[in-house]
Amino acid sequence: MNGIVINIDPTLLRIGHFMLNWYGIIVILAIIAAVVISIREGKRKGISTEEIYSLVPWVLIGGIIGARLFHVVDKWDYYVGNPLQIFALWQGGLAIWGALVGGGIAVLVYARTKHIGLGHLADTLVPGLLVAQIIGRFACIIDGDAVGGATTLPWGFTYINPGAMVPAGLLGVPVHPYPVYDQLWNLVGLAIALKLRHHLKTDGLLFLSYLSIYAVGRFVFTFVRQEKIWFWGLQEAQVVAVGIIVVSAAMFIYLSLKARHGMIRPSQIRR
Repeated sequence: MNGIVINIDPTLLRIGHFMLNWYGIIVILAIIAAVVISIREGKRKGISTEEIYSLVPWVLIGGIIGARLFHVVDKWDYYVGNPLQIFALWQGGLAIWGALVGGGIAVLVYARTKHIGLGHLADTLVPGLLVAQIIGRFACIIDGDAVGGATTLPWGFTYINPGAMVPAGLLGVPVHPYPVYDQLWNLVGLAIALKLRHHLKTDGLLFLSYLSIYAVGRFVFTFVRQEKIWFWGLQEAQVVAVGIIVVSAAMFIYLSLKARHGMIRPSQIRR
């Protein structure tokens, strides 16, 4: 059989109606990693551990709602006929763009409520977010819910477990390991972010850089996916990526110009 064979049951444990899935376990590990790293980064940037802990429920709720909403919209043809499956989060189906949008709104509300600089707080979360995304993609590797199209490349993944969530017709067929592409790109993004955090002096620029870098990779690698086309031959993730790149670039230029002309208060500039 061609490709790297993956024969892992997405469900780790079944006891009656109770199911423990790899997806949920890995997502929890990703969240823990993000929190631990954000706490360390917060200490470096003058944000207390208590503030990070207080932020976690906001980001989790906003991120999960956004991630599921984006996924359901993209797969509406399926969920309109299976509405109860919308709430079956343990089976997978969380869109990263949705998590970033929903979580971002939560961070915005939290920052305004607690009177913390939004850019300062967002920059603090960048390393943790990237590590969480890298870990989280292992759930997609096991589930097969984010694979690419068929391929003859030697590193293609061949899913043979009947519980895998690969698209119809691709079970037993070598496919592009899209989650691995995403992980590798996020490793590049993490290396860049760790370097830039010592050079970008204006709050918010690191987060905008992260968004732009991830969006470029997401736009390119999504071409190997087989998802619903929205318009101009682009899938949902690519349409969102284009919007993110445009908005992030514009905001980056705007904040940079304000800082250059002394229009940002000293407290908004990281020392």
